[in-house]
Amino acid sequence: MKVIHLNHSDISGGAARAAYRIHHSLGDAGVDSLMWVNKAKAGDWTVEGPASKVSKALAAVRSHSVRPLVNTLKTGNPIIHSPAILPSQWVKRINASDADIVHLHWVQGEMLSIADIGRIQKPIGWTLHDMWAFCGAEHYTEDHRWREGYRRDNRPSHESGFDLNHWTWQRKRKHWQQPMHIVTPSQWLADCVRKSALMRDWPVSVVANPVDTERWKPLEQSLARELLGLPADVPLLLFGAMGGGRDPRKGFDLLLQALEHLRDDTRAQGMELVIFGQRAPQSPPNLGFPIHYTGHLHDDLSLRALYSAADAMVTPSRQDNLPNTGVEAHACATPVIAFHIGGLPDIVEHQRTGYLAKAFDTEDLAHGIAWVLAQRATGPIGGLLGQQARERAEARFAAPVVAAQYRAVYEQIVYSA
Repeated sequence: MKVIHLNHSDISGGAARAAYRIHHSLGDAGVDSLMWVNKAKAGDWTVEGPASKVSKALAAVRSHSVRPLVNTLKTGNPIIHSPAILPSQWVKRINASDADIVHLHWVQGEMLSIADIGRIQKPIGWTLHDMWAFCGAEHYTEDHRWREGYRRDNRPSHESGFDLNHWTWQRKRKHWQQPMHIVTPSQWLADCVRKSALMRDWPVSVVANPVDTERWKPLEQSLARELLGLPADVPLLLFGAMGGGRDPRKGFDLLLQALEHLRDDTRAQGMELVIFGQRAPQSPPNLGFPIHYTGHLHDDLSLRALYSAADAMVTPSRQDNLPNTGVEAHACATPVIAFHIGGLPDIVEHQRTGYLAKAFDTEDLAHGIAWVLAQRATGPIGGLLGQQARERAEARFAAPVVAAQYRAVYEQIVYSA
């Protein structure tokens, strides 16, 4: 079976890293798997992107060229919006290829237009890495037009100007006449698809994003801390996100509130916070706890050491699908504390591999942090919670496990074509 994956990039961003791992897990399982991208960074012969300087430049400017249109929408939703209007040459290549399956991933950034997707003549599987496919132009939203349909009379009060989301959703409804097989990494996102006005009758499978558990495994904690210049004998709580505290969806403000509750909690005595994905701000907040900022870590070994150095990782997201950081942390035997929202329950087993706090209840999040730290133990696996987190990663997220599930999905797609 030959599969061609399409994603905007191979390794730039969380969705790209997830798509790249899916591609390689299938290749390792014997599937003839290739990846086509607009931005190739990995130097991988199985990934094909623009070759010439001109084609690279043209691919790079595509997403910027639609900004004037996007800016006609005035919205309180700060998340990226993608109109997907520019035609591309990818569809001709796809339809002329010998692929048995075309596997779409994050194809925004004007890689494929909405009309392009409708013109693909091959059997399609589409792994969703956010909500865009069944929404308007927004990639995440707390509004519910995606359930009701994007009508003129249900536009949220925080929007004005051109109704880009209504226009984008209507184009999807027009061009996507044939259902595609949707794959979601989390049960939450699958439930959203089934409730959506656009895709509620489409086939949906839940397959987690994989991680190479042979590469992502715990280092001895004292060695990891020494390598990263972190203190040796204090509880370390890790927080990480692209952009650190600047993305409101990631809930850094909720973490700050939880830490306020922990100031007088003896179970958190001596705790220090490690934040990656962000350099130290000009005026760091005073939380009563020392903070270590690592900035952006780009290689797997540094991230593996960081997870191994931490006693626990907190993921206080307001919305999230199946964050790579949570999966990677578990693979490195690091317990995770999170709110019971989105795809976090697909990663964390409550009080077995971490703690799931009531949604947006910062006191309960604080209690979860304190509870996990109270289980703190030294050693390369980090105590019972860490051992169970590692076992869960091996059982649910290991590349061979996920590849087998995708092969089963592919068989369904080919059979139904």
